[in-house]
Amino acid sequence: MRITVIEHEAGAGLGFFEGWLGVPCEVVRPYLGESVPAHAPDGLIVLGGEASAWDDEGYPWLPATRDLLRTSVANGTPTLGICLGAQLMTLACGGAVERGGEGLEVGAREVVALPEAAADPLFGALGRAPAVQYHQDAMTALPQGAVRLAAGEQYPNQAYRLGERAWAVQFHPEATPEIFAGWGADEGLVVEVKRAEEDLVEAWRPMAEAFGRQVVDQAVRSGGHAAS
Repeated sequence: MRITVIEHEAGAGLGFFEGWLGVPCEVVRPYLGESVPAHAPDGLIVLGGEASAWDDEGYPWLPATRDLLRTSVANGTPTLGICLGAQLMTLACGGAVERGGEGLEVGAREVVALPEAAADPLFGALGRAPAVQYHQDAMTALPQGAVRLAAGEQYPNQAYRLGERAWAVQFHPEATPEIFAGWGADEGLVVEVKRAEEDLVEAWRPMAEAFGRQVVDQAVRSGGHAAS
């Protein structure tokens, strides 16, 4: 059993998630010439990066990544899009992503669970929590049938679920303070994220663990893999 992970750049890896998911990961690095697969048999995570979700010329693997996301959502494969990954999922499934009108959202910024999150397998325990942010593009229209799960002050669409087993998050629950520091943010923001580390772990480790359980449970239901 493996979670397929699409990594868009070396500085935006799995971070905290490497120790939280509880399921081995196979990391695909298309920026190094590795091919994006057509299917993710057990689970899929698409990470963030500096690309815009529509910049196919600058990042020629993005069309294949959108196709993979579209296929995974349609197949009911447990899927998680993070920041750029969330924006790619949004475009792939019929929503809209644009340059955000409220400027750069960066640092440890609060996200708030919406009432619809109460029954969600990943977000059911979330109330208000800090989340690492670094983006200016925004999901301005969600795919048809998407259920909004969390909002923020600067950009309202912070998390949604599509179908039963696909999630998109605009923020970076996987980002450690060290990863955030590598993105070149102002030193004050780096200190802010470091101070929030305990709260970040408390908020987002349960979400990552819940996603890992979704992968295991779906594999068991499908009969394709053992749960070990």
